[in-house]
Amino acid sequence: MNTALLPLLIAVPLLGAALLIVVDRPRWLGRAVLLGPNIGALAAGVFLTWLTRGGRVHAHNLGLWRDGVAIPFVADTFSALMVTTTALLLLVCSLFAVATGETTRRLFPPLVLVLSAGVYGALLTGDLFNLFVFVEVMLLPAYGLLAIAGTVRGLLGGRVYVTVNLLTSTIFLAGVALVYGVAGTVQVGELAGAARQSPLVAVGMGVVLLALSIKTAVVPMHGWLARAYTAPSPAVTALLSGLHTKVAIYAIYRLYAVVFDGDASLLWMGLVAFTVTMLIGVLGAVGENDTRSILVFHMISQIGYILLGVALFTEAGLMAGIFYLVHHMVVKASLFLSTGAVEYTYGTGELDRLGELARREPLVALAFLVAALSLAGMPPFSGFVAKLTLVAAAFEAGQWLVAAVAVAVSLITLMSMLKIWGGAFWSRPPEPEPEPVSGTGASTTLTTGSPVRTRVPTAVLLPAVVLAGVTLCVGLGAEVLLALSAQAAAHLLDTSAYVEAVTGR
Repeated sequence: MNTALLPLLIAVPLLGAALLIVVDRPRWLGRAVLLGPNIGALAAGVFLTWLTRGGRVHAHNLGLWRDGVAIPFVADTFSALMVTTTALLLLVCSLFAVATGETTRRLFPPLVLVLSAGVYGALLTGDLFNLFVFVEVMLLPAYGLLAIAGTVRGLLGGRVYVTVNLLTSTIFLAGVALVYGVAGTVQVGELAGAARQSPLVAVGMGVVLLALSIKTAVVPMHGWLARAYTAPSPAVTALLSGLHTKVAIYAIYRLYAVVFDGDASLLWMGLVAFTVTMLIGVLGAVGENDTRSILVFHMISQIGYILLGVALFTEAGLMAGIFYLVHHMVVKASLFLSTGAVEYTYGTGELDRLGELARREPLVALAFLVAALSLAGMPPFSGFVAKLTLVAAAFEAGQWLVAAVAVAVSLITLMSMLKIWGGAFWSRPPEPEPEPVSGTGASTTLTTGSPVRTRVPTAVLLPAVVLAGVTLCVGLGAEVLLALSAQAAAHLLDTSAYVEAVTGR
């Protein structure tokens, strides 16, 4: 492979966004330019995953500068897996946005394209400062996507999102400055093991990891996510759930493995924080009565599961964490899209205003049920494999209490999913019959005894069905993703190939 093509994953979406901004376009052009780069990125991600099998690492220094100054782009199995999953989610969520009419907003397609460029850049860069830059490129369009919702709730949620992330970005940049001031470089390869050798570098990187933890919504810094992610449209919520926090998780895995060299003396802090995150997140969902609010709190809980992999920092733990990360990106987006299809059509996600959707919307109900059971860790879905391998890794590392909490949280997760199922899909609508509810899609009335017919448009429910199918396929053929996750974990345990590719020596 010509590694000089790696920057195209960032350049093509940016050029597409610029084209849509300056050209007075017909509607079909906006859709084509939105979907085209993501289809290309999905193909590129699959190709990169194939190229990096067996432990190979591909790197390219952009800018024609010498090593250490040029902007490094690096692809190994871990980053290739993330690019592939990210491209899949961007494509599916964009299709949902097309079906619900969000792409008719002039700024929506270019904002999503800039967002995708920032995500791909953050996943591929091998430089700490450029990680900060690409995270900001990712965040800026997210602010716009929250603002164009055009509702008071959206603006209030956007205000929380902007405030927290501006503060966090300042902390992030301060950490980068500290590292550069002490080490004289911010290239990740040059910093390999530096945090174990220099306490000052460890402090600077600690500040960076703190900022990433806030962006990831680790307890006690999780409240902003519950307020911000319930505010925008379902398509935007699904996009952000699969991208923003997951890029920060990826960066935590990468930086702790390379810069801290997996320092075992610090792992107890992660074990405590991430176990508490699992527990607090799932308990927060118990008191909610809105589908999106319940799912957002579960998202916080699942972040704790994913980060347990890096806190264990064993081969089994890292493999389980990476598998869990990919699984969760798919399943959570599927859940947001299936409940988003209901919210789009019926105008609400409140459980006490819904009912009997399993009879009225069988395909939506099936997509939700598959993803919900996967989230709770039931076989034969990907969530079962993810939780089983993670709990087994915790037992193997002697973390009995952590494993017990993980199992208990899974049971509460199942109860919460059954709460949504019972309230929205199974129970009878409330009496007396509610007034007609006008959604942004079809105008419907939830009435007892209404005729059995599908009301959610096929194009709106299809994205959730596709992702539900993916989690089933991953569960049934888990050996493939487990093997790739094991290879990615090996790169984190032995970072020599990654460091050599980044530094060129």
